Amino acid sequence: MTTALQSSLPSHPLLRLRLASRSGMPRPIDGAWWPRSYDLLAELPSLLAGLPRAWGHITSVTVNGATWSAVPGRMLVSNQVVRLRRTVAASAPHTIVLLAPGRGRWDLLVVPPDTTEEAAEPLMAAAASGHD
Repeated sequence: MTTALQSSLPSHPLLRLRLASRSGMPRPIDGAWWPRSYDLLAELPSLLAGLPRAWGHITSVTVNGATWSAVPGRMLVSNQVVRLRRTVAASAPHTIVLLAPGRGRWDLLVVPPDTTEEAAEPLMAAAASGHD
């Protein structure tokens, strides 16, 4: 009889997310997210699952339409409907906007998936520290 060893690799890749610490001051960017692709249907569930519980249920997500692959008007994430919106606003081509009714709005810098780790780390650290 042979025994197969299971791989030590995680079945789900680690979420690459850095959030700014809470402060009383409003900020233009609340952190950074470094997805592995521009496929929102594949990437969004892990992002939403990794957010702080205090943010509540995210019901609406807005992304740049020129950057992300085509998305439906809504999707089911953890048995909850999330509205997906696309914008072509030139003012925020590399952000994702998350809305939770009664809780707030959070804008995250999106680090392009093909960015190297050496280039992504300072971008994420700056966004999380409030120096965008």
